Amino acid sequence: MFGAIIGDIVGSCYERVNCKSTNFEFLDPRSRFTDDSVMTVATADALLNGLSFADTYWDWGNRYPNAGYGGRFFGWLHSPDKKPYFSFGNGSAMRISPVGWAFETLEETLEAACNSASVTHDHPHGIEGAESAAAAIWMARNGETKEEICRFVEDRFFYDLSRSLDEIRPGYEFDVTCMGTMPVVFRAFLESENYVDAVRLAVSVGGDSDTIACITGGIADAYYREIPEEVCTFMRTKLPQEMLDIIDQFEAKYVTRKLI
Repeated sequence: MFGAIIGDIVGSCYERVNCKSTNFEFLDPRSRFTDDSVMTVATADALLNGLSFADTYWDWGNRYPNAGYGGRFFGWLHSPDKKPYFSFGNGSAMRISPVGWAFETLEETLEAACNSASVTHDHPHGIEGAESAAAAIWMARNGETKEEICRFVEDRFFYDLSRSLDEIRPGYEFDVTCMGTMPVVFRAFLESENYVDAVRLAVSVGGDSDTIACITGGIADAYYREIPEEVCTFMRTKLPQEMLDIIDQFEAKYVTRKLI
C-alpha cells in the first residue's frame, strides 16, 4: 500500500499543473499527501482492526478535513447518516490498494473491494474501478504477468487498453471518473519498467495526476516489489506519525518488498 501513497505524494505537485512528461523532479519538496493517502490509510485501518469501511472513512476524513476531498465526499463526511451517493468517481479506486494485499483469494478481494466502494461510490462503474485495481494488485502479488492482469480487467470490466500513453497523452484532460481513469492506470502499469517508471508514466499523462499515480503506484508496488530506499525515506517525511503507524502495521502483516 505504501506504493500507492508514494504515487499520491509524487503526483500531488502536478494535479492542477500537469507536466505531460516523465522528466520531472520525483522527490519534489513541494509534494504532500492528499485525500488519496488519507483514505488509503483508512482502508488499511479498517482491515487491520475489523472496523466498518464507512465509519473508518468518516473518522479519518474528519481528522484531515483539508486533504482535498471531492465535493460530494466532503458532503458525505458532514452527513449524519453516511449514505452512499451513487458516485462513479475514481475515489473508490484510489483508496483500495490495501484490499489487494489482505485476502487469500481473488473472490474475497473482489467482494471486499465492492464493500469498500459501496459505502460511497455505489454506482456500478465506481464499484468496478475499485474491483479492477484491487484485483490487479492481488494478481500481481500472486505472480500473474502484466498481460494476464490487463487481459483480466479488459474481459471483466470492459476497459479499452488498446491505446498507448503516447496516443492518450496529447488530448487527455482532467477526468475524475473511473471510466476515464482506469484505462490510463493500466496502460501506465503495462508500459512501465519498474516502480518509479510506472509512477512517472502515470504523472506524465496529466489530468488527475495524484490519483492516477496513486492507483498505478499501488499496482506497480505489488508487481515489482522494489522501491528505492531514498524514495521511501523521503516520502515518510511527508506523513504524520499516526498514518505511518497504520502503514507500518499493515505492511508488516501483509506486504513483502525489497528496498533498492
